Amino acid sequence: MDEGGIVEEEAAAGRLVRSDSRWVDGSELGSESPPPSLEGEERSAGLVGFQEETSLRRRLWKKPRRVDSLDVDAMVIAGLHGHRNKDLSTWSTISMAFQTLGVVYGDMGTSPLYVFSDIFSKVPIKSEVDVLGALSLVIYTIALIPLAKYVFVVLKANDNGEGGTFALYSLICRYANVSQLPNRQRADEDISSFRLKLPTPELERALGIKDCLERNTSFKTILLLLVLMGTAMIIGDGILTPSMSVLSAVSGLQGAIPGFSTDAVVLLSVVILVGLFSIQRIGTSKVGFLFAPALALWFFGIGSIGLYNIITYDIFVLKALNPAYIYFFFKKNNLKAWSALGGVVLCITGAEAMFADLSHFSVKSIQIAFTFVVLPCLFLAYFGQAAYLMKNPASVERVFYDSVPEALFWPIFVVATFAAMIASQAMISATFSCIKQSMALGCFPRMKIIHTSKRFMGQIYIPIINWFLMVMCILIVATFRSTTDIANAYGIAEVLVMMVSTTLVTLVMLLIWQTNLFLALCFPAIFGTIELIYLSAVLSKVLEGGWLPLAFASFFLFVMYVWNYGSVLKYRSEVREKISMDFINELGSALGTVRVPGIGLVYNELAQGIPSVFGQLLITLPAVHSVIVFVCIKHVPVPVVPVSERFLFRRLCEKDFHMFRCVARYGYKDVRKEDHRTFEQLLVDSLDKFLRKEAQELALEMSVEETDVNIEPAVSRDSDIRADIPELRIPLLSDKRVHGAVSSLPPSTPPSIEDLSLEYELSALREGMKSGFTYLLAQGDVRATKDSWFAKKLVINYFYSFLRRNCRAGAANMSVPHMNIIRVGMTYMV
Repeated sequence: MDEGGIVEEEAAAGRLVRSDSRWVDGSELGSESPPPSLEGEERSAGLVGFQEETSLRRRLWKKPRRVDSLDVDAMVIAGLHGHRNKDLSTWSTISMAFQTLGVVYGDMGTSPLYVFSDIFSKVPIKSEVDVLGALSLVIYTIALIPLAKYVFVVLKANDNGEGGTFALYSLICRYANVSQLPNRQRADEDISSFRLKLPTPELERALGIKDCLERNTSFKTILLLLVLMGTAMIIGDGILTPSMSVLSAVSGLQGAIPGFSTDAVVLLSVVILVGLFSIQRIGTSKVGFLFAPALALWFFGIGSIGLYNIITYDIFVLKALNPAYIYFFFKKNNLKAWSALGGVVLCITGAEAMFADLSHFSVKSIQIAFTFVVLPCLFLAYFGQAAYLMKNPASVERVFYDSVPEALFWPIFVVATFAAMIASQAMISATFSCIKQSMALGCFPRMKIIHTSKRFMGQIYIPIINWFLMVMCILIVATFRSTTDIANAYGIAEVLVMMVSTTLVTLVMLLIWQTNLFLALCFPAIFGTIELIYLSAVLSKVLEGGWLPLAFASFFLFVMYVWNYGSVLKYRSEVREKISMDFINELGSALGTVRVPGIGLVYNELAQGIPSVFGQLLITLPAVHSVIVFVCIKHVPVPVVPVSERFLFRRLCEKDFHMFRCVARYGYKDVRKEDHRTFEQLLVDSLDKFLRKEAQELALEMSVEETDVNIEPAVSRDSDIRADIPELRIPLLSDKRVHGAVSSLPPSTPPSIEDLSLEYELSALREGMKSGFTYLLAQGDVRATKDSWFAKKLVINYFYSFLRRNCRAGAANMSVPHMNIIRVGMTYMV
């Protein structure tokens, strides 16, 4: 095993000793006093029973688990902080379902503004077959993709309540070690939110898939690229959604106000976009509080107007429920019908937000809102517009506003403008969430993240991304100037994201759910085929504007992959260059220099082993601190790591070295709000607990070994040990907990060598804390080796280095005063 490795034994191995509750986890082993003296047969029988019990104890323990392994601290709390899904009350679920209208369904809810106008820009209306066929396509597309796929299948593939592409990836990474960064540890599997429950059916097939993914590097790379592409497309969607929604809402003024030109539409759209992105800093919760009633009014409005139009113009439009009209539509229009699919797909834009924004709501609330509010209102809206077009085919360009009764035009226009802004809010929030998840999993450069809500930690604001989205949206509106041209670009991003979700959910079905093979293959066969057909239609519009989302996605995909590629190479370089434990042991406890009071926190990315930056520190500095802690901030593929399970510790070298490794684990949804003082206190408290647990484990091991030698209570060997070291005088800690623990011993029982050793270490820790903390950071420069390929040199020496220089400083700072930071220059050759 590697010097800094982690014991790979099962966490529960040898823990259960007997059914008696006092010994369930082995914590009370050795604490009972020996059986009292018995007379005659009773004494003999008792001794035999005690010997059998001791033998059982010895067989189960044999060689106790290493008490200095990183999972000692995790074992203290494993199973105590499980995440239980609390069932919400009926009213709470209904209230949450109402709130989803303002965050999740804005994009899909505003699609009636432009769907039919885009469809019939490709297929002129010449007969009722055109209208009924297009309407049937829209209705069944909504029924199959958002309802059947997302509501009933994809939403269930959440990661402890988290949705989105990276949530699916983290879920897969927990069941199969497919992450490119090789820092996974056995102790991570003891996190309460990490727990994996593998059912028995189809287990062999799932294990085969798992083994195939873990052994084949190409599959890992393809999976990562797929996830990055889906995330890049969501970001591209976040750019196009505000542009499309706001421009389509404002364009209604062109027919209502004489002389209201296209330039005026563009100018007003830009003003609204600037206002929309300017209020993002106040937070999603405050914005969403106002948005939910507005969207509820919007859905009620379009549903009521649709019902009015059905009754007023043509109730026989309900014939479109017959899917045969789809066949008649394609038979009549041939290639034009296929081109019109690019407009049909606009009716499901925003469906991915149902999954991406899942962290704010429950699955049941999203299902209720869509099934009982969104779906019926959208159906009525589309049926109503189709009924209006049956009598007024010339109004196709402004079908939404023309179909609104004249008395309701201005109220509907105001609500439509608000609805367009809300639709933009859904994708902007989803973009922020996806970028934060990708940063946590090492796939995006670090940026400043502002948490806008103390109650909901998933609600965030990223200033750089916010202003980038605003500038891009303004450029798009000023350049394209019409919803038809933007629609050509809009559908590509949405369809590609849906295809990525279909692929990942299929993998979840096979690997994690272990669904029946036939049913698992039916999912991509049905929905993947539909999405491929739509993709073929929208890709035909690449030259008409479809290149835009592909350009955005390619840019973000390049940035994310370069960052991940460089980070993985840097980590592997650190693993290769880590310092040998033999070298440290040869230096002695003084480490070849002077040990001064204080606690030195050496930040590094290694989860095991001593980083090479420490060797540079020993060469550069004339003295090092009396207590050294190697701190690794690691993000694990779970949404949240409880604070009580945050830190894992391991002792390095002998006790007189006072060197430890600390792995601080965070989930991709965790909020790192603590400043350096809070972090320091948490770290010291966890280290204190680790030392006490270690002392208990050592005492237990020695108790078992003593019992192996002599069952009868022997003369305490502590007095012999103390006689050998009469000069040992250990000052007690001022900590009340430690003092109370020591003083609670019976007066007649002198302290053992283990107690004295624990007191010495706790005293050293306390003295170091009084002297203060110093943060030792590596100022790393990553360079490609001279024999590397030209492409690798270009990526590492220029692109990755540029990203490292301009990204936000590492998480180690945490508002640490500059006088407490020491930076050491390092060059990593990869």
